[in-house]
Amino acid sequence: MQSFDVVIAGGGIVGMALTTGLCRRGLHVALLERYPVEATLHTLLDDHSALRVSAINAASERLLQHLDVWDGIVALRASPYREMEVWDKDSCGKISFHADEYGFNHLGHIIENRVILQALWQQISQLANVTLLIPAIPKQIAWGENEAFITLSDERVLSTRLVIGADGANSWLRQHADIPQTFWHYGHSALVATIRNEVPHQSKARQVFHGEGILAFLPLSDPYQCSIVWSLPPLKATELAQMPVQQFNRELATTFDMRLGLCQLASERQIFPLIARYAHCFASHRLALVGDAAHTVHPLAGQGVNLGLMDIAELIDELNRLHRQGKDIGQYLYLRRYERRRKQSAALILAGMQGFRELFAANHPVSKWLRDMGLILADKLPGIKPKLLRQAMGLNDMPNWLNIDK
Repeated sequence: MQSFDVVIAGGGIVGMALTTGLCRRGLHVALLERYPVEATLHTLLDDHSALRVSAINAASERLLQHLDVWDGIVALRASPYREMEVWDKDSCGKISFHADEYGFNHLGHIIENRVILQALWQQISQLANVTLLIPAIPKQIAWGENEAFITLSDERVLSTRLVIGADGANSWLRQHADIPQTFWHYGHSALVATIRNEVPHQSKARQVFHGEGILAFLPLSDPYQCSIVWSLPPLKATELAQMPVQQFNRELATTFDMRLGLCQLASERQIFPLIARYAHCFASHRLALVGDAAHTVHPLAGQGVNLGLMDIAELIDELNRLHRQGKDIGQYLYLRRYERRRKQSAALILAGMQGFRELFAANHPVSKWLRDMGLILADKLPGIKPKLLRQAMGLNDMPNWLNIDK
């Protein structure tokens, strides 16, 4: 039997970032991942059309800097965006943000998920106090008074003071801990693709609300390429995914008001259902949940991965404090502070995204007038835009320790 301070299930962005943070604070960590990471990342640098990207905000950038992986990300590929523009296609309502107006160099970065994973993998590979169990599939878990015991599919048994579920929206750990979740379908699916734009994107992130959906163009490192996330009713998303390429290109350009000219599809099209999830508990005896295992939100404001990274920023700080004080890091009594803080943040984001999406999905004249005036007032009235910008950049959700320079 192998024994660890912490066992983390899930080798995605959140799981690997958490592994890095805890190991750098002296904890002995085992990372479990079902799929071979190196094989997944093998073609990273040759693949310039990776479909899954993340809008990494300022708070998440600060965390990745503290984990010493940010320079590795930038060395591979990252696209800063310095402006954001949001408008309603059916009205004159719009709002825009410019980084230099508020003293920032940029508002965030659009980064391919595989780039982030590659940089994290490079950092983890250099750590001495991590055990990588990849691939590994958990089969059973037992919760003891002083330890948890995990049996893998190859019959190896691990003991640990704390198990952390970073194993995604369909978390095996959450299910085996009998933690229920509230969930609802947004009634939309996300169509994602890489687009070749006719006009340079000028490092501006753009998002348009139209009659039945939301279309975002996220600028990539090539000034003539963007990643799109198109939130639509499932049948419409399927229709667009199966549409002939030239017809799709016309539909895309029309919906986007030709802001980047005649755009061309540069990749395959993929569809993902959009579901909101909220676990009833983010922690219990010898268990903590982070990222999508705890919550999933609409990609409307690009907060999904940032919310997960702030989960681990909070948890790293909490476990580091308990470890230094010689306390039992798996006691629910001590994990409750993490749970309270992160449940509140997730609930606020979920509620905000749901309300925002419903307002812009409604076609009633009153709803159209409200959202039109809301965008105009938010853009024009003093004091509102800085608050919205701080929220978008994650600065209101950042633990205090991230404000300390490295």
